[in-house]
Amino acid sequence: MQTSKAIQIANLGFPRIGRQRELKFAQEKYWRGEISQADLKQVAKELRRTHWQWQAQAGVSLLPVGDFAFYDQVLTLSATLNAIPERHRNQDDANVDLDTLFRVARGRAPSGQDAPAGEMTKYFNTNYHYIVPELTVDQEFSLAYEQFFEEVEEAKALGYEAKPVLLGPVSYLFLAKSVGSEFDKLTLLPKLIKTYSEILTRFNGQGVEWVQLEEPILALELDADWQRAISSAYEALQSSEVKVLLASYYGTIAHHQALVSALPVAGLHLDLVTAPEQLAKFATNLQPEQVLSLGVINGRNVWAADIDLIAERIAPVVNDLKGRVWISPSCSLLHTPVDLDVETELAPALKQQVSFAKQKLSELTQLKSLLSTPENSADKVEIDTIVATCVARREAREAAADRQVIDRVAGLKADDYERDTVFSNRQSIQQQKFNLPLLPTTTIGSFPQTPAIRGLRSRWRKGEITPEFYNDQLRQVTRDTIERQLKLGIDVLVHGEAERNDMVEYFGEQLEGFAFTKFGWVQSYGSRCVKPPLIYGDVSRPNAMTVEWAQYAQSLTDKPVKGMLTGPVTILHWSFAREDISREEIATQIGLAIRDEVVDLQNAGIGIIQIDEPAFREGLPLKKSDWQAYLKWAVDSFKLSAAGVTDETQIHTHMCYSEFNETIAAIAAMDADVITIETSRSRMELLSAFEDFEYPNEIGPGVYDIHTPNTPTVDEMVELIEKAAGKIDLNQLWVNPDCGLKTRTWDEVEPALKNLVEATKVLRRRLG
Repeated sequence: MQTSKAIQIANLGFPRIGRQRELKFAQEKYWRGEISQADLKQVAKELRRTHWQWQAQAGVSLLPVGDFAFYDQVLTLSATLNAIPERHRNQDDANVDLDTLFRVARGRAPSGQDAPAGEMTKYFNTNYHYIVPELTVDQEFSLAYEQFFEEVEEAKALGYEAKPVLLGPVSYLFLAKSVGSEFDKLTLLPKLIKTYSEILTRFNGQGVEWVQLEEPILALELDADWQRAISSAYEALQSSEVKVLLASYYGTIAHHQALVSALPVAGLHLDLVTAPEQLAKFATNLQPEQVLSLGVINGRNVWAADIDLIAERIAPVVNDLKGRVWISPSCSLLHTPVDLDVETELAPALKQQVSFAKQKLSELTQLKSLLSTPENSADKVEIDTIVATCVARREAREAAADRQVIDRVAGLKADDYERDTVFSNRQSIQQQKFNLPLLPTTTIGSFPQTPAIRGLRSRWRKGEITPEFYNDQLRQVTRDTIERQLKLGIDVLVHGEAERNDMVEYFGEQLEGFAFTKFGWVQSYGSRCVKPPLIYGDVSRPNAMTVEWAQYAQSLTDKPVKGMLTGPVTILHWSFAREDISREEIATQIGLAIRDEVVDLQNAGIGIIQIDEPAFREGLPLKKSDWQAYLKWAVDSFKLSAAGVTDETQIHTHMCYSEFNETIAAIAAMDADVITIETSRSRMELLSAFEDFEYPNEIGPGVYDIHTPNTPTVDEMVELIEKAAGKIDLNQLWVNPDCGLKTRTWDEVEPALKNLVEATKVLRRRLG
């Protein structure tokens, strides 16, 4: 074994929100005008100080700096590069400041003029969202925003050695969109590299030794032009005085091994959680003096690592490379909750199976101990204890299997995945039953979760009010929500989901095999945080979950009220799923549980049922050659959940922030009667997928961007619907917002929906 001094503990990034979501609350107070920008920056500074201290205590010697962002790290980089759309810039000067970032992200900030927000989409195959950079054919780059450099100085002042973290230049271009006219984004690479060189020079002047440049696109199957771009970019950057750690994550890059191994970089980081098999190939081809960072602790899940098995697997490489090994998480810990120590109510047996960001740093410390030669008997006892703990965790997982659920999955047949007849037959039956007008209007499901609703739920959870009083209050909210929709003239209603805390957590609380944390928050975008459930065991549904609320809402009106469910793929992807069985098997178990609920809703008289799958595309493997296997089981799990109903029951699904072009055939194979999708921020660009593919079922492209407080006008929505009608037959079109409305206020929602209904009326008159 190596001595411990030969192994360095590293980290790619840390969650920025704080263990009590301090950043979220400070952001929202600033946006509301309740605190100053200086107050917001002070909260951020205190969080960075705490997080750096934790990392240093765990043995991380090069602290990641630049992983912090006030909204999103890609947007911070765009600001640094001066790649800010003109509509978001300050009117009086060309300065890029924090409010500039907020105008890009939200469409408004405490200063400056409102403008349409930048497009937001998911970061690779995660549930983290980034603001898409907008680049023009004549785009210029220059240093315009100082946050990266200020934070390096901040870390130095605290006595820490900083390792700045930036998205690499080629991945930045890849993630950006062309605006104004179509052009080859790679033509901008020479100008971009020049500005990156200036950034590295600035870091060198600050005494920085290492910079982490991330090129996650290496996990994709890149064509020759993008491969050449990687080579030319890093050839051009090698003149920098700082050492570059080239980092990849979320998948294997073994298919680019020859390209990557030839790059003139000082270090290479590999994700060995998703692709442990690539280690041998890269270790064999490592350049002399080059460092290899082994990403062996899962940065995207919360389960405690089997560090005894990890140590056994990487020990030969650690020994062979003689001090050139770093051990680290597979990717930034941004995707995990902050600190397990605050989870005082989690069952002890489960808590010992779990590890949050702070604890993952401790796992690296323990892994270093296992890879080191014990110097005394105390060290030997510590190592034996670590190994025994790992073995006990594995044995506990194996003992928790639910044989009944496993047998039910094994007994599934092909017919269990199919509706009784094809869509064209179902459509005729459903049209006769519901008698909806041309361009029927609906919403995606949730309505504003007001402070009063959240306060009510908090009091109920604390036992301050009785369940009877709580449910009576929620019935009043539901009645009010139905009445507001009827007044607006919406055709297919929803009950508003006042009783739900989160679209996944709500269901997980009622399913077997799920557990919940109190502070297990992760950032989705901006100040939006989610608290994913833990799927620790086999999944089943002991009782009906939504039927009572759906029945009550339907009793208030003759118009159809949708039953609202979250689909199996989204529940899987938006939970921290167990790792001891396949994701396909977990999705199938959840699909069966949702199927039971769908059938119960139908039997209770609910004629339209929406099974949301916003995370459908999120689960795609990064390599297209691996897509088909995923799409097969993802589609099957949805079909399994929906196929238990009769032809007259109309099944809807919803997807948001997804590029549909390359998965449109799989989406059609889901065979939902109606699909609603996000399209307003892209100005219906996403509908290009439907130009070359004749989508067979009905579709509602969103015309109201719910992620901004701005109210769309009637004319704006008419224009969007007309664009949609140019690509899709009118008889297939629905009209709806992009997504659920829980994060908005009624003052924002009602004017927008009033305009949505009016826009539909304008077009019905115009189109006859």
